Parts: sequence; C-alpha cells; structure tokens
Amino acid sequence: MSDLDDSPAGEAKDEPQRSKGRKTLSREAWIAAAREAFETGGISSVKIDRLARLLRVTRGSFYFHFSSLQDLHDGLMNVWRASNCAPFLKLQDAKDIDGVQFFSDIVHVWVDENPFSPRLDLAVREWSRRDATVAREIKDIDTLRIDLLVRAFLAMGYSDDESTVRARLTYFHQIGQYALSFEEDQDIRKRYQPIFGDVLLGPLVEQPEHLRVL
Repeated sequence: MSDLDDSPAGEAKDEPQRSKGRKTLSREAWIAAAREAFETGGISSVKIDRLARLLRVTRGSFYFHFSSLQDLHDGLMNVWRASNCAPFLKLQDAKDIDGVQFFSDIVHVWVDENPFSPRLDLAVREWSRRDATVAREIKDIDTLRIDLLVRAFLAMGYSDDESTVRARLTYFHQIGQYALSFEEDQDIRKRYQPIFGDVLLGPLVEQPEHLRVL
C-alpha cells in the first residue's frame, strides 16, 4: 500500500489494544518526526511507512492519532502557524509605535529564532510551489511581514513609496540569507551589523546601539 493511500486498511483503530510492552507514541511525537523529515527532504519525504519504520511502530499507531496523511500535513502547518506566523500576528496589534523599536521587534522574531524556525519556513515555502492552499498562506504571511516593516519605516518618517522599498529590501535580505543557508563567523557578522542597520534604516534615523540586531 502506498503512503499516499489515506485509508487505514482496517488496522488503525485496534492500536489502543496493544500487548504489554509494545511501544506507543503520541500525536506530537509523530508530528515531530514528520517535521524533521519535512525540513530535511520536503513534503514528499513525509510518508507514513517511512515514519513508522523510523519510529519503530506500526502503521496502526499512525491511524490511532491521525485520520489520514492530510491530517498529518495539517499538523505540520499548525506547527508552522504557531512558530512562524503567530509572533508576527501579535505585532499586528501594536499601537502608537516607535518606528525603530518596532523595526527591532520585527527583526528579533527572525534573529532570536524563538520560536521562529528558518528551516521550517523554507520547507513550507518550498511546499507552496506544489500546493495552492499552502501557497495562499505563504502569500498572506509574506504580505503581513512586509506590511509590518512598512509600518515601521512610515513611523520613522519615510514616505509611502520609500517605506515600501525599504521594507522589501529588509525582507528579501532576511529571506535570502535563509534560502542560501548563508553562514559566517560571528565576529564578522557583528562587525557588519551596524552597517546593515545604517543602510536599511538611514538616513532619517540612526540605529541606537542597544537595538543593533541585523
């Protein structure tokens, strides 16, 4: 039976009646394993049989927690929404913002990676290339993140058009680093941070020392 076959083939619902000592797993454990496979090999790597072998359990264990492979996919999306979307949605409600501080708050979601996950974001973005529903969600969160940055630049005193361009440059810079898996020595990164800040925030504002985050 293919992993893409969502039917439990009659073996799922009897899983609670396990013999003593047989390994059991939670729904969260399945999602965690699926996430690792997803981030490493894409959505095509999230297969029921493959995960069951990895976790050393039967397919029945899967169907005890999930109604279908799509149900597991939905679980992965919920993890992404909680870690990579919710922090930005929370910022959306901010009132009477200080532009530089708001910019710092946005960037810190990416930089702190708590709970934001670059690997998960890239995996979902790649998935969106083949799934229209996922693509709509990616488009929505991209729009939200850029809109938040636009608000920050507007609050700094830039015009509508310049705020939009600066927001896009900031966002494309951040996503581009993830997409390229770009890494460099921390000392070099720290040396460049104030320059990035001056380029992205100047000339109307100077990045305060305590907010140097890029």
